[in-house]
Amino acid sequence: MIDELIRDLDEIVDAAADDLRRFAGARLYVTGGTGFVGSWLLRTVVHANRRLGTNIRVDALTRSPEGARERVPDLAGDAAIRLLRGDTCSPVTDGAYDGVIHAATPSTGTMNDNAPDRMLAVIVDGTRAVIRNVVAPNGTIPVLFTSSGAVYGKQPPELPRVPEDYTGAPDCLEPRSAYHEGKRTAELALAIAQSQGAGVARIARLFAFLGPGLPLDAHYAAGNFVRDALAGGPIRVLGDGSPYRSYLYPTDMVAWLFAIFARGAGSRAYNVGSEDAIAIGDLAARVARLAGGGIEVTVARRPSAGTGWAGYVPDCSRIKSELQVRQSVSLDEAIARTIAFHRPDRSGKHASA
Repeated sequence: MIDELIRDLDEIVDAAADDLRRFAGARLYVTGGTGFVGSWLLRTVVHANRRLGTNIRVDALTRSPEGARERVPDLAGDAAIRLLRGDTCSPVTDGAYDGVIHAATPSTGTMNDNAPDRMLAVIVDGTRAVIRNVVAPNGTIPVLFTSSGAVYGKQPPELPRVPEDYTGAPDCLEPRSAYHEGKRTAELALAIAQSQGAGVARIARLFAFLGPGLPLDAHYAAGNFVRDALAGGPIRVLGDGSPYRSYLYPTDMVAWLFAIFARGAGSRAYNVGSEDAIAIGDLAARVARLAGGGIEVTVARRPSAGTGWAGYVPDCSRIKSELQVRQSVSLDEAIARTIAFHRPDRSGKHASA
């Protein structure tokens, strides 16, 4: 399992070497460093230090350093990573920084459904506090913000891939739009800060991903399907299987994020995701096939009459043309790598990331 993770990190460093070298000797401030996206970013920094000699140092904000040492012991124990106790609404700092990665967001569907006011406050107030306490004191440093494709609201059926200049929006009178509107407001706050000389806001609008480290028991359909397959099935599709999604593997995700962080234009958004759409029902069947063993797929209900196209798929033309990135891992390969990573080894132990 460790060998597979090192292979992935090697691929990232090979693809993003020039961008990583731009931060050689830098001191970075990172929020959300122990989450799915953040832990991949920090592992890449550690690996780049070893392979490229970049000597990047990171202060990673976390509510519980003790919990972080349990969840990501490899990161917490590395000399390049220092854990600072605090949260985004009251971020602790220690000295000057050369760049900020703001990747802290509660992405749980439960909070968005049951406590939308808290969800909105954490995203917006946290971003403002990071601007005020971390970005502003350091002037025009690069700031990478991991936003979301949710800022576009519902993707219209006539738009199979949503570009960054699409001006749709979430329903601002729907409480469950708290996450979506929070990300929109955070983007605006960073753009305003840049106009006032605080930071260079580089926005990554993240879509869906599949790979090691993605929670298998959260609200992510792809992760749930892998979990069901590893348990021997059946793979359960809770809806009718008709919505379309697309999935980018973490090696591509991280390489793209470092491209944005290093070279992205200020106050400009870049979609980060795969353009290869697949229906959720077909995704379940694909996971079953690649897992092997004749795993059954069950679908909760059939599509009702008049069910329209529903998608969450980005147009990534901007980032590909401006920053010269590409998707290198196919969906089949992403599924196969994820299953292999989470399968128990011969000792019966499961991998963790």
